[in-house]
This record gives sequence, structure tokens and C-alpha cells, in this order.
Amino acid sequence: MSGPDHDRPEARSGQNTNSCSQSVRQLHELYCHWTAQTLSLRFDRERLWYEFLRAGFSAADLKRVVTYLQKEIRAERRNIGALKLSNLLQLDRFEEDLNISRVRLKPSAPHPNPTVQPALDPEIDDQQRHRILHELRIFRQHLRRNGSAS
Repeated sequence: MSGPDHDRPEARSGQNTNSCSQSVRQLHELYCHWTAQTLSLRFDRERLWYEFLRAGFSAADLKRVVTYLQKEIRAERRNIGALKLSNLLQLDRFEEDLNISRVRLKPSAPHPNPTVQPALDPEIDDQQRHRILHELRIFRQHLRRNGSAS
């Protein structure tokens, strides 16, 4: 008597093919959802998705790159064509975009404040300073009154 069908190489490859086809369909549906597109899943697109999976990429990688590209497009640093499926699934470029999306840039060193704060005049004491501020307030009030009268 022979063993169960799943022990035969043909049966195992059939299961892998079904699993891969299901993964391809799921990735394509996710891509369409995340980019708000409706694209048919023809043979050429299936092949691109298959190669994507075979290269070791995942749905999480796809989500990360799509999100990254959408931010870059909104900031006008990338062209909308970067999200085209035929462009996105060029695996070398996808890998580069994935790696760039993971880069954490360190904030640049703080620049010294170019505005120089005026030094207090040592010859003006606090009493003089308060008197000058009081006169300035009165002057502003006077300007406001005269401005509303015209």
C-alpha cells in the first residue's frame, strides 16, 4: 500500500503552488487597498509578486515602502509614478526604498542662535529701566487714542 498523497513530491509542490498563489493574491489586494487602485491580477503581475516573495520580501515590507513613498510623494520629493506596481516591484529599487525607509537620521547639531541678545546697559539701573518702560506704555496708549480718532 502506498503512503498518503501529501508525501508525494507532486502533491507537496501543488500545496506550495496554492499557498504561493494565495499569498500573491493577498499581496495584490493589499497593494490595491493601500494605494486605492483597482488593478487586475494578470499573469505578468502574478509573476512580479511571485518574484517579490521569492526575494524574501513580505506584506510588512510592502506596507512600509508604500507608506514611505506616499509620504515622499506628499512632500513632493518623489513622483507619483513611484507607486506604480511595475515600478514598485523592480526588486533592486524596492530593496533600496525599503532600506531608506528604515534609516533613522540623527537630528543635526543645534546651530548657535544667530540673534544676539542685546546686553543690558550697565549705566541704566532698574529704576531708570522701569521709568523708560512706563513712558513707552504711555506713548503707545497715546498713539492708539490718536489712531482711533482719525
